[in-house]
Amino acid sequence: MEDMRARAAVKGLLLNSQHISRATTFNRFFAAIYGAGLLALFYYHITSLLNSTSSGSFFLSVSLFISDAVLAFMWVNSQALRMYLLRRREYPANLKELLKKDSDFPALDVFICTADPYKEPPMNAVNTALSVMAYDYPTSKVSVYVSDDGGSAMTLFAFMVAAKFAAKWLPFCRENGIVDRNPNAFFRSKSNHDWNSETEEIKIMYEKMKIEVENICEKGMDELLNVKEECMAFNPWRTKSFTPKHHPPVIQVLLESSKNKDISGEALPNLIYVSRQKSLTSHHHFKAGALNTLLRVSTTMTNAPIILTLDCDVYSNDPQTPARALCYFLDPKLGNNLGYVQFPQRFHGVSKNDIYCVELLHVYIINEFGMDGLLGPTYVGTGCFFDRRGFFGGPSSLEFPELSKLSPNHVVERHIKSQEVLDLAHLVASCDYENNTEWGCKQLGIKYGSLVEDFVTGYCLQSEGWRSVFCNPKRVAFCGDVPINLLDALNQIKRWSIGFLEVDFSKYNPITYGVRSMGLLMGLCYAHSAFWPAWCIPVTVYAFLPQLALINGIQIFPQVWDAWFVLYIFLFLGAYGQDLVEIIHAGGTFKKWWNDQRMWLIRAVSSFLFGCIEFTLKSLGINPNFGFNLTSKAMNEEQRKRYKQELFEFGVFSPMFVPITTAAIVNVASFVCGLIRIWKSGGAWEHLFAQMLVAGFGVVNCWPIYEAMALRNDEGKLPPKLTFFSISLALLLSYFVALFH
Repeated sequence: MEDMRARAAVKGLLLNSQHISRATTFNRFFAAIYGAGLLALFYYHITSLLNSTSSGSFFLSVSLFISDAVLAFMWVNSQALRMYLLRRREYPANLKELLKKDSDFPALDVFICTADPYKEPPMNAVNTALSVMAYDYPTSKVSVYVSDDGGSAMTLFAFMVAAKFAAKWLPFCRENGIVDRNPNAFFRSKSNHDWNSETEEIKIMYEKMKIEVENICEKGMDELLNVKEECMAFNPWRTKSFTPKHHPPVIQVLLESSKNKDISGEALPNLIYVSRQKSLTSHHHFKAGALNTLLRVSTTMTNAPIILTLDCDVYSNDPQTPARALCYFLDPKLGNNLGYVQFPQRFHGVSKNDIYCVELLHVYIINEFGMDGLLGPTYVGTGCFFDRRGFFGGPSSLEFPELSKLSPNHVVERHIKSQEVLDLAHLVASCDYENNTEWGCKQLGIKYGSLVEDFVTGYCLQSEGWRSVFCNPKRVAFCGDVPINLLDALNQIKRWSIGFLEVDFSKYNPITYGVRSMGLLMGLCYAHSAFWPAWCIPVTVYAFLPQLALINGIQIFPQVWDAWFVLYIFLFLGAYGQDLVEIIHAGGTFKKWWNDQRMWLIRAVSSFLFGCIEFTLKSLGINPNFGFNLTSKAMNEEQRKRYKQELFEFGVFSPMFVPITTAAIVNVASFVCGLIRIWKSGGAWEHLFAQMLVAGFGVVNCWPIYEAMALRNDEGKLPPKLTFFSISLALLLSYFVALFH
């Protein structure tokens, strides 16, 4: 790619442009005012602590002080994300002056990861693969590697069928200028009235393939092995010792670009199925281990300088996406320091107002703009183009792997089906290959040591001197599936919380290592995400303490006519108002913002809280058996219907629901008690107004919970035993506060 950069410099091609957002000036001004308000708040807290007259009042003051200190810490971190908001634009049309023939394009290796054919249906992965195989990119330069960490013959079968379908799908897309190159998305969005005979024929082929794959998945692996008895590709699964957690490496070349052609005579992309070796005695490092295996296997087979990583359910939505990435990789101004180009993670099938806040607009878009103005966005695990060189040391210090044929500079001279290449690929896919090597540690490959391997990898790459770019084109580049029930949505965040805590309590803590290696602002940017679990402290306190105090007639906030009350209101409205403006500016709506802030409160008392508990137990040597739990992408039609109606999906008894429902009960009980106390006092409300405001805010946010508790009869309602347990816990907490007071 260095030659291409040099040619671009000589030609003076404009491949991209950038500008600082006008919101940056306002953010800096507002940060100064809001910061002054926080200093005033802590002055108030300190004077309250000094004037405490009893152990009860001291406990209340300390609790509020700690909560507000955590909130202030998180606010300071968030300001680093608002100091340099950068907007970019690409000009892929100008690449035509630079890349005039197919041989000029840099090769592209695509990594697609899947792990469970039941939670992640193989057709999802197939659609993702087909969408990238059909890129507007020389097909002879594209290689798609599918990592099947579930070791499932059903997944292999799905891709064997998909390889045949690709021979007709790719030329169909190319000749008809199709933009939706995920066949499922194409047929879902296209009206029957727009179909011609060719489209109808392709649809029939696709539906036949889909039914064939889904039938095999429904009947199970035994049926597959019986039906395909003559197929040698499935021989590894015919041994009794083969299990998803214990099996040899399986590598199958399903398409070879130099030999396989589509129906128009054009070369098809390489398509390689990889299931790394698994052993019950070896730690496999979850997705990070799978990606490192693909990194090594692909180096032995194709060794493309650019790598795209995708989750199995995240398909390409724009065939021009690689060209947009090249607008940065081939830019001579960015030089050789560009490690990766991150596209935002977007989703299809989201409910109208995103009831579970799965779009995470702050995480995937707003915060990335802020980091892009510094050293670049963080890696979010999918939809990211990497310079392969970035996985082998810093920009100025190449880290050589243990084998020369694994180096990013290695030139592959043999075809991918040659025995020599396949033998080496099987070797580097074995479970004990990484023993006594630097893979996953230091500067080789995807980083180990945390459940948030994507976060740690991007963090470490930037610490080593690489920078990154955030590319957010008007047409969404990648679309993924969403969890459609509350428990899956909360479990996903809990898993991230545990991973973030693993980072916080390691040598890579962003406040120490991050600030030292990347500078203050970038260190704080990473700290903002890494300290997510800390949200459980202030939100849990504010979800229970003011309400329980109100039930027992204890005043803990300033009276409504007090100047300090105005300060509380300013800080609350200022934070929420800025958040609302950012969400709307990122393409959201008021209702989406409301659901967003509600879900952050719910996550804090469930996902973050339980993440902290599980991490603590693990650190003490107590195994809470949390493991790596996949978020299910399999769809239940009844659940989907309730999701579209924007009804919270409970249905099962989960410990994570207990603090949510208990908080809902405490808030409504305290609000009613507050009204009764005001009525009994003859209308004196000034001293309780602030607590009534907090309780009322909680009641409004908890409406979907009350609805699931008492107003619904479907399978997604709250289980009665969970409601009973939460009421009992609420009474116990109230009694404890009364006793303590």
